[in-house]
Amino acid sequence: MKNPLTITGQIVDVVAGKIYPGKIEIENEKISSVTPCDIADNQYILPGLIDAHVHIESSMLVPAEFARLAVVHGTTSTVSDPHEIANVLGIAGVDFMIKNGNLSPFKFHFGAPSCVPATGFESAGAVINASQIDELLKRDDIFYLSEMMNFPGVIFGDEEVHQKLALAKHYNKPVDGHAPGLDSGNINKYAAAGITTDHECTTIAEANDKINAGMHILIREGSAARNFEALIPLLGSHPEKVMFCSDDKHPDDLVAGHINLLVKRAMKAGFNAMDVIRACTLNPVLHYKLSSGLLQTGDAADIVIVDNLTDFNIQKTYIDGTLVAAKGKTMLESFSYESPNRFLAQPIQKSDLEVKAKNGKLQVIRAFDGDLVTKKILVDPIILDGKVENDLQNDILKITVINRYEPSKPAFAFINGFGFKNGAMASTVAHDSHNIICVGTNDDDMVLVINSLIAQKGGIAVTDGQNLDILPLPVAGLMADTDGYEVAKKYELINKKAIELGGSLKAPFMTLSFMALLVIPELKLSDKGLFDGTKFSFTGLFESAAV
Repeated sequence: MKNPLTITGQIVDVVAGKIYPGKIEIENEKISSVTPCDIADNQYILPGLIDAHVHIESSMLVPAEFARLAVVHGTTSTVSDPHEIANVLGIAGVDFMIKNGNLSPFKFHFGAPSCVPATGFESAGAVINASQIDELLKRDDIFYLSEMMNFPGVIFGDEEVHQKLALAKHYNKPVDGHAPGLDSGNINKYAAAGITTDHECTTIAEANDKINAGMHILIREGSAARNFEALIPLLGSHPEKVMFCSDDKHPDDLVAGHINLLVKRAMKAGFNAMDVIRACTLNPVLHYKLSSGLLQTGDAADIVIVDNLTDFNIQKTYIDGTLVAAKGKTMLESFSYESPNRFLAQPIQKSDLEVKAKNGKLQVIRAFDGDLVTKKILVDPIILDGKVENDLQNDILKITVINRYEPSKPAFAFINGFGFKNGAMASTVAHDSHNIICVGTNDDDMVLVINSLIAQKGGIAVTDGQNLDILPLPVAGLMADTDGYEVAKKYELINKKAIELGGSLKAPFMTLSFMALLVIPELKLSDKGLFDGTKFSFTGLFESAAV
């Protein structure tokens, strides 16, 4: 039994929608009473902050390490989609995330990954079918059906997809969405299938169409995709329909801040304080039926104390009445754990990276900083001895994806937007199947970084042509097995090395990781070839070439 605890201050009651001076009594991990007072400490008491949609794996940290960093920023809970590790290890990966998360008091609410693999156009390490979704959804430690990325399957009646949606309805668990760029007619079909959220909106018009169809909008501000500025007006027009999320957060960004940064920005923009705080407390709790406390009598004592509602500096964080962070320092400990993986790729040779020329314009992926959506551009290729070469002057670089689950040959494309002048970078964090992805200015450097990751069985690597830097990710090729703050420092160093290769991308590794994400248009690359996300089919590397 824990000692009773009393906290006084300005209580932010998100349920009643009011702020008042009072005291909160805590006994046995629960709030035993909430009492108004005439005078209270000059600090604000809020429910713990909630990230309404995040892939923990993208932090490159296992759940217990993610928690150590997140609590410093007032986060006490997440709605977590274990889709990334599930694509590598299947249900065993989901079980690992839950087991590791249970080492920490932090409240992870994991979902059942709905799209493993995300498409049939790539090689993944596992398949989770409808019968396995049934086994997951009936469990008490699975809270929802994770994002349904196969929106064509929803709209056009794919039987397996609709079986999964029917199971979520049967178990009365919400379904997360993922439907970028749908027109209003297809949005209505998508929502009518029982899908209740979306975090892929990029415009107010798209968000309003989805709200009108009955969906909630998650405003996302992660390491790659950032939609806060475009979507934050929704907090004024539809506050009850808005939640905050990060989706993907790299470790250095997590050290800098989390959902608290979205709260701070919204407050300084002049939005109603109660609406802002509800977007990352009440709204996700009600929608996902979370176990997180809301400062009500009988609730779990999940509490954040801030100095004021404008600067929103986190002073203390409590989970179940236990102090887990204070004044920027975590009080959670690290743990030892297993490191499951699936990695069978074999080293490649320089000759494996040769791209034979064909007739026609070269179809090139156009990548953008801070955006998962790409465009297609057509260019005249540089051809030497019958092979397509990089065009550094015009920022046309070779990109390759290699199946890591069995020995295989690379798939190729060319990409614009990285701006590298020398060197190469590679990663085994490549959404969603997490094969090896690499972009570089020359084949020698590409071979070097690719083979270094194969030797480590996962990680991220960069070379400037002389030096090689690697961050090993032995847990499923996605997460490190060391202290989160040390991982953040190493990642920051490697990301800086990638930036120094040239170009203007703020997070080159995060951008690279989405160049294999086929469910986000327009042009992407899987281990099986170049993929047109608007037609949802493979396309030739050359415009006039047959697939």
